[in-house]
Amino acid sequence: MTNKTEATVTVRLVKSTNSCPWIHRLSVKALGLGKLNSVRTLKDSPQVRGLINKVNYLVRVEN
Repeated sequence: MTNKTEATVTVRLVKSTNSCPWIHRLSVKALGLGKLNSVRTLKDSPQVRGLINKVNYLVRVEN
């Protein structure tokens, strides 16, 4: 049995996607966020960090 600690990042949607470009809406959906104040805990990887960086004005990273 391996006790592997995996780094995670918690993301919250804090702004609406109504007036943003369609590609940013897809990025928010790819992060698994739907409604305002929805929260997801994701595995910390370069792909997830890239999505967060693209929509950094819509989400907040929480620890």
